[in-house]
Amino acid sequence: MFENFDFSAIANNWQALIYQGLAFTVNLTLLAMVGGIILGTMLALMRLSSNKLLSGVAGGYVNLLRSLPLVLVIFWFYFLVPYIGAWVIGSPTPIKVGAFTSALVTFILFEACYYCEIMRAGIQSIPRGQINAGYAVGLNYWQVMRDIVLPQAFRNMIPVLLTQTVVLFQDVSLVYIISLPDFVTMASKVAQRDGRLIEMYLFVALVYFVICLALSQVVRRLQSRMAIIR
Repeated sequence: MFENFDFSAIANNWQALIYQGLAFTVNLTLLAMVGGIILGTMLALMRLSSNKLLSGVAGGYVNLLRSLPLVLVIFWFYFLVPYIGAWVIGSPTPIKVGAFTSALVTFILFEACYYCEIMRAGIQSIPRGQINAGYAVGLNYWQVMRDIVLPQAFRNMIPVLLTQTVVLFQDVSLVYIISLPDFVTMASKVAQRDGRLIEMYLFVALVYFVICLALSQVVRRLQSRMAIIR
C-alpha cells in the first residue's frame, strides 16, 4: 500500500492546509467553545433553579439535543435557520445566513448541552455551607453565584471543560458536509485533485493525533495540579 507513497504531496500542500484549513478549524472551535460555555452556564443555572418551568425547559432542551446526532443537527440548522430567522423577523423570504454562521450557531447550541452538564456538576460540587454563608452576609442569589459559586465551579471543571473542547475540535470536522473550508475539507479537495488520498488523509490523521495528544497531556497535568475545592 505504501510502495508509491509520495511525501511531496504533503510537502507541497501542508502550509495551505495548516494556515488555512487548520486555522479555520481552530477558529471555529474557539468561538463555539466560548459561546457554548456561556450558554451552557446559563442552562446549568436554569436546571438548578427552584423554578420548575425554567428547570423543565432547560432539561428538555439538553435532553433533546443530546439525543440527536450532531451531523443531523448541522443539516437542520443549515437548511432551517434562514426560514426560522425569516419567521422571527416577519420576512416573507428566507434570510441569508452563511454556512459559517450556521455552523457556529449549531455548535454553540449543541455543545452548550454538554457544557451545561459539566457546569451543573461543578456548581453542585461547591459545599452548601459556602452558599448559605453568602446569603448570611446579605448577598442575593446572583451575587452568590457570581462571587462564590461560579469562580470555584469553573476552577474545578477546567480539566473537564478542556476535555469536552478536544471533542468539539474533533467534531468540527463534520462541517465538510456543508462545504466549509476546514482542515478535513481542504485535505479532501487536495487528495481528490492530486489523486493522493492516502498521503492526505494520513497527514490529517497525524495532525489530529498530535494536537489531541498534546491537549490531553495538558488536561492530565491540570487534573494533577488543580486540587478540587471542597
